[in-house]
Amino acid sequence: MGLDQLWAAWRNDYVVGATAQEREPSDQACVFCSLAELEPAASNGVLVHQTTSFAVLNAYPYGSGHSLILPRRHVAKLGELTENERHDLFGLLADLTEAIELAYVPDGINIGANLGRAAGAGIPAHLHLHALPRWSGDTNFMTSIAETRVIPEGLETSWLKITQAFRNREVPSDPV
Repeated sequence: MGLDQLWAAWRNDYVVGATAQEREPSDQACVFCSLAELEPAASNGVLVHQTTSFAVLNAYPYGSGHSLILPRRHVAKLGELTENERHDLFGLLADLTEAIELAYVPDGINIGANLGRAAGAGIPAHLHLHALPRWSGDTNFMTSIAETRVIPEGLETSWLKITQAFRNREVPSDPV
């Protein structure tokens, strides 16, 4: 089966304009930088701080336990991280994944990064990784038909489950 192509050269002007607009510096404060300064609490969703990274619940989760792992420093690209920041960030990703497994006993976990708005990043200026527990059959008709996700627990419950599991792991953490 071949792939049909629809030539729309006129869209190039739109793509170039949207790209130029996206690359302009923003005056808005970074919500992730603000969260990096807060102590872990259910009220703000911050799960844990490490030396140069931290984890927070996704405020707009795809499912229960959807978490973000971020460098404390405001950087947009993986290549902008120092070796220590990279080590700390991916170490925290591994530790948080272990805590999610303990807290939720999922059938799998999605781990990913959306680098840039065109790749799906809602906040492209501050690098963040996603960790999302998944279960066989966790999608249903609501997502397909109503374009709505049903999240079966509140963020405070997710925070309690993950932070308790994080503390109960046998792997030592590096909280600040």
